Amino acid sequence: MTGISIRTANIDDAQMIADFHVKVWRHTYQDLAPAEAYAVLNEQFRGKQWKEKLSSNDGSQVVLIAEIDSRTVGIGAAGGPSESIFDGRGEIKFLYVDPGFKRLGIGRELLAQLAIHLRKMHYQGVALSVVRGNEPAIAFYQALNGRAAGEYIDPGPVWRSQNIVFAWDDVASLIS
Repeated sequence: MTGISIRTANIDDAQMIADFHVKVWRHTYQDLAPAEAYAVLNEQFRGKQWKEKLSSNDGSQVVLIAEIDSRTVGIGAAGGPSESIFDGRGEIKFLYVDPGFKRLGIGRELLAQLAIHLRKMHYQGVALSVVRGNEPAIAFYQALNGRAAGEYIDPGPVWRSQNIVFAWDDVASLIS
């Protein structure tokens, strides 16, 4: 992992994270998300969401930024479970890697650092959801021995996407 650094985000990073989130989200879901989601889930909308997340006093949450030469190449967030389908496991809430920087270990390293955080929060297991049809992400989580543990419809602010839950019962299995 030479040249890649991972740091904890702060409130000053909110708009930069939002811009990155929108860029990667639009690339990832270009053939899956409805046009309305593209129109509404823009940089301004995401900026407000990230400012709220980063200014929250919820000590169970963490947001990480992966950088190469001061350029953001990945983001990740984790915390307590948001849905009962996660069955009490810590939740990976976001994991996005710049398409031009995939297959360099960035996603794996972000996931490992998020798992370390969840272990410190005393979670025994980890879960996340991925939109049905996002085949690259599904293959990535399967390669890391994630097991399909159920499905649910994400209520999302605009798009009610069908999601597959991947779980790891031992948080240590994600820590490299």
